[in-house]
Amino acid sequence: MTPSPTGSAQTDLAALLNREEAERELFDLLRIPSVSADPTHRGDMTRAAEFLRQKLASLGFTARVDPTAGHPLVYAERLSAPGQPTVLIYGHYDVQPEAPLEEWTTPPFEPTVRDGRIYARGSTDDKGQAYAHVRGVELLLSQGELPVNVKFLLEGEEEVGSPNLEPYLREHAEELKADVIVISDGSRFAPDVPTVTYGLRGLSYVEIHVQGPNRDLHSGAYGGAAPNPINALAEMIAKLKDDQGRITIPGFYDGVEELTEGEREMWAKLPHSDEEFADSIGVPALPGEAGYSTLERLWARPTLDVNGIWGGYQGEGSKTVIPAKAGAKVSMRLVPGQDPDRITRLITEYVPTIAPAGVTAEVRAHHGGQPVKVDLDSPYVKAADRALTRVYGKPAAFGRTGGSIPIVAAFRSLLGAPVLLVDFGLNEDAPHSPNESFAVEDYHNGILTSAYLLQELAE
Repeated sequence: MTPSPTGSAQTDLAALLNREEAERELFDLLRIPSVSADPTHRGDMTRAAEFLRQKLASLGFTARVDPTAGHPLVYAERLSAPGQPTVLIYGHYDVQPEAPLEEWTTPPFEPTVRDGRIYARGSTDDKGQAYAHVRGVELLLSQGELPVNVKFLLEGEEEVGSPNLEPYLREHAEELKADVIVISDGSRFAPDVPTVTYGLRGLSYVEIHVQGPNRDLHSGAYGGAAPNPINALAEMIAKLKDDQGRITIPGFYDGVEELTEGEREMWAKLPHSDEEFADSIGVPALPGEAGYSTLERLWARPTLDVNGIWGGYQGEGSKTVIPAKAGAKVSMRLVPGQDPDRITRLITEYVPTIAPAGVTAEVRAHHGGQPVKVDLDSPYVKAADRALTRVYGKPAAFGRTGGSIPIVAAFRSLLGAPVLLVDFGLNEDAPHSPNESFAVEDYHNGILTSAYLLQELAE
C-alpha cells in the first residue's frame, strides 16, 4: 500500500487493521457454498445470511434476516449519528455455481492463498468486496462511534437476477431511505489505478429455441432433405451481426447515448494496451464494432453475445442424427438510451423472421436490467475520490464498466438516492470463472477505503 500524503489519519487506521482476523472471518464466509442457482444449497444460503446477521449484530447493528419468496436478505442498521448522512451499503452473499469443477486448482469452497491471492468461489464476487465494508465499519468502531448513519442490505439472489429484491425495496422503501447507496461489486481499471465507476451497462437476456422435425432423424436417411435446427440456428446467429460488428436487429441502436468527446479523451489517457488485454485472455485479436476503441466497446457500446448453445448428440463417440430442436442463450449488454424491455421485444419480433425454411423459432425472455450512469460532479463521487486517494496515494480514475448490476436502477428509482460505485476487485480476479480469486492486498485496501469513505461522506 502506498503511504498517504494526507496525514496521520490513514496511518492510524492502517496500523489498527487486524489483517489476520479479517482474513479468517472472510474465509469462514467463503467456505459456505451459497450458490443461489442450485436448490440443493438452500440451507447454505440461510447459513450465509445468518453468518452476516450475527457479525453485524456483534458490531452493535440492529440486524435481521428477512425471508423472501426465494433466498433471504440481511438488513442491518446503526443510526447513531444524528444530523449526519445515512449511507446504505449494498452487496450480495450468493455466488455463481462452481462448475466446471475439474478446472479448479484448489477446491472452490476451501479458500486458498497462492501468490498473494485468495482463491475461492465468491472471493471477489461479491463476498470479499461486501465483507470489506463490514470490516471497514468495524475498523471505525474500534476508534469510537461511526461518523455517519449506516445501513446494510445484503441479498442472496444477485447471481440469478435479483427477482425478489425489487418487491422488497418497494415494501421497505421507508426503512431503506438513505442519502447515498454504496456498492462494491465490480472491478477497478488496473491494479495500481483506484477507480470510481460511473456507468454500468444494462442487460437483456433471452433464449432462442429452434424446432425442426417432430423427432431426431437418421442423418443418412434424411440428410439433404430434412431441415437441421442446429444448422438453422447457426445461420440465424450469424445474421444477428454484420461484418462491421454492428447488431442487425431493426431499431436496436435507436436512442443510444453517444460518448462525449470529454469521455473519449479521458479514457484514451488511461493506461490501456490492446495487446496486453488480448494476451491476458489468450487471443490473437480483439474483434468488435468498427469505429470504437476497445474501452469504448467495453464500456459504452451495446453488445450481443451467445452464452450457450445446445442441440443434438453431446455424448462420447458418434451418433448420426439430425436433431429435432436446438437452442441458444443470448445476452445483450445495453447502454444509456436503451430500455431492456424494448430490446427484448425487438429481438423477440426479429428472430422468427430470419429462421430458414423448414424450422420455426421463438425467443423466451429471462431477466434484464436498466443501464446506469452516475453524475461525475456529485459530492459523493468527490468523497470517494478523496477516500481512494488516502489509500492509494493518487487520485481516482473515472470509468464505466461493461458489466451489469440490474438492481442499481431500481435503487435509484424506488429509493430516490444516488448510487456510488467503488469497486475493489479486478478483471483478472476471474469472477464467474474457475479459480476465481481476490488479491489479499485488495481486500485490506477495500477495508481501508470503506472506512475512509464513511469519514469523507460525513464531510
